[in-house]
Amino acid sequence: MTVTDSWDMPLRTQLLARALRRSRRPERMETLDEIARSRAWFAPARAPYTWVTGPVPAGVQIGTTSFHARDGHEVGVRTYRPRAAGPGPLPALLWFHGGGWVLGNVRAYDPVCAWIAAHAGVVVLGVDYRLAPEHRAPQAAHDCVDAARWAASGAPAADGSRGADGGSGIRTEGLGLAGDSAGGNLAAVAAHVLRDEGGADVTYTALCYPAVDATMSSASVREHADAPILTRLDMDTFLAHYLGDGADALDAMDPLVSPLHASEFAGLPATLVQTADLDPLRDEGAAYAQVLREHGVTVRHTNYPRAPHGFLSFPGAAHGGRAARAELAAWVADHASGSLQTRPGEVG
Repeated sequence: MTVTDSWDMPLRTQLLARALRRSRRPERMETLDEIARSRAWFAPARAPYTWVTGPVPAGVQIGTTSFHARDGHEVGVRTYRPRAAGPGPLPALLWFHGGGWVLGNVRAYDPVCAWIAAHAGVVVLGVDYRLAPEHRAPQAAHDCVDAARWAASGAPAADGSRGADGGSGIRTEGLGLAGDSAGGNLAAVAAHVLRDEGGADVTYTALCYPAVDATMSSASVREHADAPILTRLDMDTFLAHYLGDGADALDAMDPLVSPLHASEFAGLPATLVQTADLDPLRDEGAAYAQVLREHGVTVRHTNYPRAPHGFLSFPGAAHGGRAARAELAAWVADHASGSLQTRPGEVG
């Protein structure tokens, strides 16, 4: 589904884009200290910030837990459980945050993750996967795969007494993977790995303006090289940190970095792909939806006009942000409950 409208951004989006560009320039990601300062920031859950990000729903219990990855490293998880759901295990959605595999943190996604939990009736597990350049590819992907396997095991708490969400646990079936930008990349990569290697039965994925082609060869990368929020220079900087340049660096065509270049797509879970019209990543997201459809995967693709990269995180300042959240929550609710509303191969 493509919504037609003007390509110009609303004034409020332009003002936010300018503020974000001033605070996060590529030259401020040259040292680990500078990167650490950028990673640590998140918008406080109060006005006027919530006018932009949306509020954190009061009816969601937020907690923390962790699991041990394959190398023994303890990976943090931020949990969101809707109180209205009552006792008993709920379906789970793993959320992988954006930030170019370099920036971002789980707490910054409280408005998005809590909103999904409240409106979709699921437990959301925000995975604090390891970031570059300290941890190069495919470490982030490995952490996300391990997180899904942990969730599929029931995600027991460290003391074994309560569920990982601080309530009565999660269901091991109906598992979903989702994320935005680099997080969308990780959700797609994890879905491929889990299909091939097992360890978790993933029912659906939701990819919000995903980065699925590290070759950056699509037309929208050239068309929007100087776009608001995300530029070609940003993408070059992030990928340089994530891939590295040593002998063990992954090639940009490797499916663990570029799921668009995987050799097999059949058998992947039902997938929602949301793209933004004013985004360098627009065309690769659309291409990924198309190749899934061609291989018989249930797909819904929605392109949001007048929207820049990242618009899901600031619905108060971007065209389409609220509609995208509503579509995302509906997709999660439908598929977590096993109620599919699209036919195999359909593009909504």
